[in-house]
Amino acid sequence: MAETNALPPNTFYIEVTGSGIPEVDGLFVPSLAPPAESESGTVSSLGYWNGKMAWDRADGKSARSPALSYSNSYTSWRICRLDGHLAYDITSEDDFPPTDREWHVYKKGVAPAPDVGLYHFDPRQPCPKPNVVFVLGGPGAGKGTMCELAESQLGWTHLSMGELLRVKRRAGGPAAATIEEFMTGGKLVPNAIMVSLLKDTMETVTRTTGKRNFLLDGFPRSMENLEGWCEVFGGEADLPKMLYFECPIEVLEKRILGRAKFSGRSDDNVESIKKRFDTFKAETLPTVDFFKSKKKCLEVDTSQDRQAVYDLVSQNLAEYTDEELAAKPLTERAEILLGLRPYPKKDE
Repeated sequence: MAETNALPPNTFYIEVTGSGIPEVDGLFVPSLAPPAESESGTVSSLGYWNGKMAWDRADGKSARSPALSYSNSYTSWRICRLDGHLAYDITSEDDFPPTDREWHVYKKGVAPAPDVGLYHFDPRQPCPKPNVVFVLGGPGAGKGTMCELAESQLGWTHLSMGELLRVKRRAGGPAAATIEEFMTGGKLVPNAIMVSLLKDTMETVTRTTGKRNFLLDGFPRSMENLEGWCEVFGGEADLPKMLYFECPIEVLEKRILGRAKFSGRSDDNVESIKKRFDTFKAETLPTVDFFKSKKKCLEVDTSQDRQAVYDLVSQNLAEYTDEELAAKPLTERAEILLGLRPYPKKDE
């Protein structure tokens, strides 16, 4: 019998939904099946089958264990019914069951094939606490550019409060009209919408990718935002640190009007710019001052050289940044953002 080499523990969870056989739907947990020889002659190990991770039903109702596993003979992932007969499969050599492609209805299955989701943490348990750094600055201060660099080069997840709200607005629903009204008017969106949107987004990212480092670009924009955050995530003892990007108002206005030529944003116009500046001074600067008083604020002059700004940002994120990621060379996109390489010319 062929034996598998030492394998890392299976710590992932699978959720199956929307199948034509409702009994197949449910949560699948790392398999506890005892070692056995598969049809290909491979000896299984805890949490594995045929050298790939395998899962049992969380409710323990399946006659087959593992109930979701890989077949070397057919090079496919398979999900069985409660009686152990195979219901759905997908041809793939991926290390994990594919979550982005349609599964096939097998002989004992019923259409439609289910959706399959992969989770890094047990969805029955509270989501692990995120590691957050707030990022604030006037409109056009370069928050988005530096956050994009930190995401691509350092592995942090960049969540733009403005972009999350724009996506939510485009998706429609009860909050869409409210978001449109407040954003177009240059006013701050109600606190309840912003905090719940951030919480839901961070939990989704953490559960599906395992990432827990977040840069919250454009939050908190008011003391009310901060109060709402503390109600959900904890008080001053757990207060995240803040990166505050400073830049003269005249420079910010020039940047935004230049950006308006290609951004397509409804709030990149002279009237909205003035309202956004006024709102920033009236509601956001007091929040920045509060973080300064708690010695939780790092001020960054973003009118200086972009490389110098990025170096300062990366230094202040180093405590939680993967060292291997931090040491990797700059990508072409990063060099463009830092002004080290020109933007590619558009084809005529």
